[in-house]
Amino acid sequence: MTEAFKPIAIQAPSSNRMLFRVRCLLDFQLLTVFSFLRRELSHCRGRLLDVGAGQAPWRELVQHATYTGLDVDSASEFGMQRVPDVVYYDGKVIPFAAGSFDHVLCSEVLEHVPDAQAFLAELARVLRPGGTLVLTIPWSARLHHLPHDYRRLTRYGLADLIGAAGFAPVRIEERGNDVAAVANKVIVMMIRMLRPRRLVHAIWAWPLALLMAPVAAGFVIAAHVAIRFGLGSRDDPLGYGVVAQRL
Repeated sequence: MTEAFKPIAIQAPSSNRMLFRVRCLLDFQLLTVFSFLRRELSHCRGRLLDVGAGQAPWRELVQHATYTGLDVDSASEFGMQRVPDVVYYDGKVIPFAAGSFDHVLCSEVLEHVPDAQAFLAELARVLRPGGTLVLTIPWSARLHHLPHDYRRLTRYGLADLIGAAGFAPVRIEERGNDVAAVANKVIVMMIRMLRPRRLVHAIWAWPLALLMAPVAAGFVIAAHVAIRFGLGSRDDPLGYGVVAQRL
């Protein structure tokens, strides 16, 4: 199985503010991750390790802590270019001593890790006692970065997995709601119709995309309203945001 289109690597908001705003307008996964991290990272002090840093887009949200980025040697398989001041490792043993950091950030990574329990145990090891883990993970999301897409977890599965790794979950909150989840899927469907794998499919895909455009626009508007005013159901979110403390 191959992806119809690969995710676009996230760049720092300041690299192109207009493009980032447009992307947040249409990509509700990105919007809700950014909103959650902007709030949570503003509280961080001391040393922070960003595990699965990619292009290090969230570095600029860390205003009061010393930032260190970390990613796997095979980051290019996930569409990431190497960043000069990000540390690269084998994906198994994090190359820092126990208790080296006050905070660990892990955003949209856990679903791509084969052994989630061992991975979380490594995050706990490099955190000082009482240090915090800030984590995001998708729930309603298409398969991506194949074949390295291994899991979706409910809030209950997350609590069990994180607790078993030596954390006390402080807060697990839903990102987005059912309206945003539907809007995201409609947008993905529209992109797929506008970029058919075979040009001959455009005969039916492009006219259908034209007919669907007003529907897609309506869902985008409805999703922003639902997120802004806390409407919609939290039982079918886009994903989760987690803040947990190392025991």
